Amino acid sequence: MTDQTPECLWQPDQARIERSRMHDFMQWLTLHRGLEFRDYNEFWQWSVDQLEDFWAAFWEYFDIRYSVPYTRVLDGHHMPGAKWFEEARINMIEQALRFHEDDPARPAIISRSEIRPLQELSWGDLKKQVASFAHSLRQMGVGPGDRVVAYLPNIPETVVAFYACASIGAIWSSCSPDMGTRSVIDRFRQIDPKVMIAVDGYRYGGKDFNRMDVVAQLREELPTLEQMVLLPYLDADASLEASTAWSEMLVHDVPMTFEQLPFDHPLWVVYSSGTTGMPKPIVHSHGGALLEGLQGQGLHMDLQPDDRYLWFTTTGWIMWNAQIGGLLLGSTICIYDGNPGYPDLGTLWRFAGEAGVTFFGAGAAYFLNCKKAEVHPGEYADLGGIHSVGSTGSPLSDEGYKWIMKELGDDVLVAPISGGTDVAAFYVGCNPIMPVYAGEMQCRTLGTAVYAFDEAGKALEDEVGELVVTKPMPSMPLYFWGDEGGQRYHDSYFDTYPGIWRHGDWIRITPRGGAIIYGRSDTTINRQGVRMGTGEIYRVVEEIPEVMDSLIVDLEYLGRESWMPLFVVLRDGVSLDDELRGRIRAAIRDNLSARHVPNEIIPTAAIPYTLTGKKMELPIRKLLLGQALAQVASPDAMANPDSLDFYIRFAEKRGTAPAE
Repeated sequence: MTDQTPECLWQPDQARIERSRMHDFMQWLTLHRGLEFRDYNEFWQWSVDQLEDFWAAFWEYFDIRYSVPYTRVLDGHHMPGAKWFEEARINMIEQALRFHEDDPARPAIISRSEIRPLQELSWGDLKKQVASFAHSLRQMGVGPGDRVVAYLPNIPETVVAFYACASIGAIWSSCSPDMGTRSVIDRFRQIDPKVMIAVDGYRYGGKDFNRMDVVAQLREELPTLEQMVLLPYLDADASLEASTAWSEMLVHDVPMTFEQLPFDHPLWVVYSSGTTGMPKPIVHSHGGALLEGLQGQGLHMDLQPDDRYLWFTTTGWIMWNAQIGGLLLGSTICIYDGNPGYPDLGTLWRFAGEAGVTFFGAGAAYFLNCKKAEVHPGEYADLGGIHSVGSTGSPLSDEGYKWIMKELGDDVLVAPISGGTDVAAFYVGCNPIMPVYAGEMQCRTLGTAVYAFDEAGKALEDEVGELVVTKPMPSMPLYFWGDEGGQRYHDSYFDTYPGIWRHGDWIRITPRGGAIIYGRSDTTINRQGVRMGTGEIYRVVEEIPEVMDSLIVDLEYLGRESWMPLFVVLRDGVSLDDELRGRIRAAIRDNLSARHVPNEIIPTAAIPYTLTGKKMELPIRKLLLGQALAQVASPDAMANPDSLDFYIRFAEKRGTAPAE
């Protein structure tokens, strides 16, 4: 057993519990199903033991719109390939656009960017634009199953385009315009798109980036494209020969219609954050994304129609899909396009104040950066309306929890989540009716049979193991696009434990029913038989005030003696002297393990990251062992490709220069 009960930071008061949708759903189950649960953990256990009963009740409670009813909830617990809600005919977008019909002026989207001031798009105007855009797509010959790709930033037009696309049953896929050209081509070319919607450029960190040459190259290298729609964003006068202007897509005054689709009709294609090889094109369904969106954001995040929901993201990250899912609950979504650190780290906090945000979400690194920079959010805006703060992308440290509560108030729910692009959902996360313990996510999500497994496939209690899911989830991928026979899909999730989904993270389920993520299992460090996830080391190292970021790799290879460097990014003006090195080593030794003290601590300007915010531990390890750059990392799949230069030079000095 490893648990030592951490500090309890927050307890919901009775009023908050009673106004939560989680509490309301439990009361509904008592009234309509005769079920009573002593606490959430008992409720969760029932939801996975009686999977079909849970999802049937969920369907009824959320009043899922359908034109044809389902014949059964689930055809069995086999994975992959379980069939959900067979024969049902639905459309995900119909669930969202049912809201606020009596108040069409209510804001659906509040937005700001480095180019545009604060803007609002009402529910009434959202519906009109979606209806017109969908009609235009139909006129272009787009129908159910056709692929529409978007090279667009996180702005309201992107939401309109997606909702229009999904409303007619076309399949959506998006990339952010700050992604490398080859990375975008590698994604879109796999799925043979019929239409592309693109922006002329964008602004980031105060700098303008014209992307017209890239758009022209994309059109040239995507041979199946039949139509191009250009959205002038950077330059209002931008145009492209043989393309349709965005404004021409919005001229139709037509009623909103929804193509009625099977539950498992493809909704979107999202991509793995792999650093080498072709990205995995992961296909999710209308029904799965709908149910998991309502479950995660409606029950666990407790978003309600009067909420204003911000989660800082780009269109190339699965959190964009989650962000727009706020509309499924009638919430107002608040979206920002640009650099969250420009002109300073108060940018998102100012926007949150202007937009009246009630749920504020970002990557864990953002909160850590604010803490290290001694940012005080309340100095930038009145943030008194925020009731919850979400975090994801990497584990949020104990100090991160405490910093959020210190800055935003003791009544704020710190609400980290952990899931992935693979399922477009989260496995473990927040809960408005449970206490919050420092460094610990509150619970496993309803209907999600999450466990920690050892190497033999045995469930562990209060010990670190592989994160697995033992029963189907509605949002598990339908398939990978182009993966005939499903071999790549199988090898990605089911090759370790037959019939059991293995996600690739280390997790510990605590005695309270909560969970702690310890990083990726494929980058675990094993020193003298003691295994430790890199996330545990980062938690300790990055709590040192002078350390802004870090990356650790173990270069043990083919039986050679292990040599483990720790790379650190330091606060401006700080030098890595012997005293700081000693404190870093002592922090790891005292808090974790003497065996995991690095052999060397090396200052660097930047840690390499994927486009989805993951540290590139495995690629850097391979690079430092001499593998060719082209085999370990694609710069186009990186957020900061220039950072690789340091590690290449470092390898050269060690005599392990990567092969050409």
